[in-house]
Amino acid sequence: MGRFNMEILVIGAGLSGAVVAHELAARGHDVEVWERRSQVGGNLYDEVDDHGILVHRYGPHTFHTKKKELYDYLCRFAEWDPYYLTCGAEIDGQVVPTPFNFKTMDAFYAPAEAEALKEAVRSVFAGRDTATVTEVMQAADALVRQYGAFLFAKDYSLYTAKQWGIPASEVDPSVLRRVPLRFSYEERYFDDAYQVLPRHRYMDLFDGLLRHENIRVRLGVDALHHLRISEDGTQVLIDGERADVTVVYTGALDELFTLDEGALPYRSLRFEWRHEEIASKQPYPIVAYPASDGFTRITEYTKMPVQQGHGTTYAIEYPLRYEYGKGMEPYYPLLTEESQRQAARYREKAARVRNLFCCGRLADFKYYNMDQALERALALAREI
Repeated sequence: MGRFNMEILVIGAGLSGAVVAHELAARGHDVEVWERRSQVGGNLYDEVDDHGILVHRYGPHTFHTKKKELYDYLCRFAEWDPYYLTCGAEIDGQVVPTPFNFKTMDAFYAPAEAEALKEAVRSVFAGRDTATVTEVMQAADALVRQYGAFLFAKDYSLYTAKQWGIPASEVDPSVLRRVPLRFSYEERYFDDAYQVLPRHRYMDLFDGLLRHENIRVRLGVDALHHLRISEDGTQVLIDGERADVTVVYTGALDELFTLDEGALPYRSLRFEWRHEEIASKQPYPIVAYPASDGFTRITEYTKMPVQQGHGTTYAIEYPLRYEYGKGMEPYYPLLTEESQRQAARYREKAARVRNLFCCGRLADFKYYNMDQALERALALAREI
């Protein structure tokens, strides 16, 4: 291996990279992790702010899954407590729970109309607890269709346009399916059997994953300053040299290939942090403001988890288009028909590179939840 003192090079110390690194190290491989930021954890990085409140610096994250094996895996590395996320949306000055439920009907319809609507959705969607907003807007019953159209006009279309920077009609349908409508008074955001937050910090998880005798972590290293694809497209070069090193890449897929198929559309975020000496900012930990000017949602961290302290700390999220080289962070892949075709071309290029494996939301160009990212990382480690 020459001067490259590792078998496996993992780019990125977020959840995907840390899990792959741990699994390969546990199998006896010598692993080095390069992380561009000054700390591990990726977008799960959390810390206590100047007011003594634990905050998630890169946006709110809870772990939820239907799969016991994924929950059990995380329990090997950190302690977890049950946490059932509740969210809301402000519509016409009222904050109602999301996913939208029977409380939404009670808030915006007269009592008799609300009861008629509940009966209508029970009839149209008999035996079901939820439906997508698209299904509701296409229902045969006129009253149900009107309800779906109301929510789409007041929330889904406005929020989607701000979050993704394009009309809702151009976004992949899977994005709209992420938050269905409920046909009950249930307020929990997720239905999964396992819903948790760390008992202490997400950093405990990363300490457990990366503290291994076969793992070395180098912080403040921008891999794109050191890696490039060989001219024949079959090898990742490190500082211009060929090496018998397997590279696991979790960054933006297009940037590894110098954007030669064009820039993939990722979305970024700007966080505006505030602290107020008040007991509560909003009724739910996360509230969407679809009609607001510029920002999409506010996360109040004294509610996630519940924390007792002086005042409350919250973050206002402003979505924006990610631009490479502008000091921004890519957070979400923008999934459209065209971007998926473009990503497929990059995946074909990656498949030809014999020592390269891609993994994670950015490198796979897929909108993973945490449990999906974990499952994908475990599968890749087995593949390698």
